[in-house]
Amino acid sequence: MQTSRCGHPLRQASASLAGRPEAEARRRQGHCEGKKRLGINLDRHLTIQSAEQPYKIPSRCHAFEKEWIECAHGIGNIRAQKECKIEYDDFVECLLRLKTMKRVNAIKKQRDKLIKEGKYTPPPHHLGQTDPRP
Repeated sequence: MQTSRCGHPLRQASASLAGRPEAEARRRQGHCEGKKRLGINLDRHLTIQSAEQPYKIPSRCHAFEKEWIECAHGIGNIRAQKECKIEYDDFVECLLRLKTMKRVNAIKKQRDKLIKEGKYTPPPHHLGQTDPRP
């Protein structure tokens, strides 16, 4: 079975197309070339952090994404889901910050509880009060 340059199997030519070089060339145009022609990039959403950044400053989660990609490279999707779970979870946490926001909300609840009980008085600059200016 013939494959395209990106490794996808080519479609079989029908008997009516036999002997027509332009139809054969179109048939040989593989899966990858068709995606490029249509401007479809299915891998873009996974490596957007690794793209060239303005002023050459790396993005916030670039290091986590790089670790995940290096771990998952060449071992296949199923093995990568199992073996690279720690790296992937770190990358997703860096992007979404779900655990961080959960922790911040718990701290705010505790602070509000202490204020309500009278055990904590926030400093004036946390209440929006500023020193009078001359």
